[in-house]
Amino acid sequence: MTSDLLRLVTAGSVDDGKSTLVGRLLYDTKSVLSDQIDAVLASSEERGLDDPDLSLLVDGLRAEREQGITIDVAYRYFATAKRTFVLADTPGHVQYLRNTVTGASTSDHAVLLTDARKGVLPQTRRHLAVMAMLGVPGITLAVNKLDLVDFDRDTHEKIRDEFVAHAVSLGYDEDQVTAIPMSALTGDNVVTRSENTPWYDGPTLLDHLERVTPDRRGCDVGFRMPVQYVLRSDGNDYRAYAGQVVAGRVSPGDEVVVLPAGTVTTVTEVGTPDGPVDSADEGQPVTLVLADDLAVTRGDLLASADRRPSVQDEFDATVCWLAEEPLRPGAKVLLRHGTRTTQCRVPGLPARLDEQELAIQRDPEELALNEIGQVRLQVADALPFDDYADCVATGAFLLIDPKGGDTLAAGLLGDALSVVGADRGEQDG
Repeated sequence: MTSDLLRLVTAGSVDDGKSTLVGRLLYDTKSVLSDQIDAVLASSEERGLDDPDLSLLVDGLRAEREQGITIDVAYRYFATAKRTFVLADTPGHVQYLRNTVTGASTSDHAVLLTDARKGVLPQTRRHLAVMAMLGVPGITLAVNKLDLVDFDRDTHEKIRDEFVAHAVSLGYDEDQVTAIPMSALTGDNVVTRSENTPWYDGPTLLDHLERVTPDRRGCDVGFRMPVQYVLRSDGNDYRAYAGQVVAGRVSPGDEVVVLPAGTVTTVTEVGTPDGPVDSADEGQPVTLVLADDLAVTRGDLLASADRRPSVQDEFDATVCWLAEEPLRPGAKVLLRHGTRTTQCRVPGLPARLDEQELAIQRDPEELALNEIGQVRLQVADALPFDDYADCVATGAFLLIDPKGGDTLAAGLLGDALSVVGADRGEQDG
């Protein structure tokens, strides 16, 4: 039996029809209110369209509507009798790849679109590389706008075969990738099976998404909780540490370590908004009271004493560079990991991934906008990390501009370049 919740991300190149597809899903599953439909009908009529522009159900900003583009991550919720969905519709423009990274980072499944007239484009391969790097466990290829090529079977199968081959090179198994021929504009094979594709005997998009079994990327590393606040009482010696359990379980009597200091103590009480409890699991906000009076501050990590992460002040990591100004060796940035932000220096760039050819370039001079590469980092404060493959919450981080506070890169611990199969080829720097 499938889980009752599926977190989705949609991505693709510009004008592949992502917003129209999401609008079609919302419209055909009756997940929109009548006044929203009326607004879409009115906007479509103003544009002189004969049929409703369902993309407007997603493109909520007026500026976006006027331009006919999506420039942000639009989250939508809908449900069927079998499942509830949380869907992130991300922009297709190259300069907004950071939004795709944001949407994919919490997703169980990705729907990547291609225009049947254009096939697999560089942006398609780039999005697929990001999904592989972030460990999104399943991919659906929506070969969209098939009505514009007369629902040609050969066109669909050529695009499908090229995409699946690229996905396999990035580390996916063939059974993790499903290709569906469709037209979001006319609704063919989105929710309703199309009579225009008698040669296709697979599921509609909605049927497939209702049956997907999400491979939850849980953290099998023991207990982890980044400290958000230290709570004190003026009237007594009460002190507790508030945060969210991001991995494992914690109970009174558990032995924990405070990192990066490395001091060990015991949990004496686990508090929640409803009062003390016998245990708390991943995802729960808690306050922990410890047996000893220790120097615990915001940014510290509480972890299982017998399954502690490594603490490092210099390490290699994989990043997706998201800034216009390229990253070069010697750069000084801020690194945010959990609830801690620390100064960081980039002494070297060991490798860069060519996501189009799936080859590694060693010792590149820089990482440009949207490029994925391996970086060497030195931090002012040693940080406790798990490998991203073992725990997303404690294996991921952000690089931040120390001047303006903008996000420069999304990063993860572990050799993601080999995970996506990039080690099959190398280039000289």
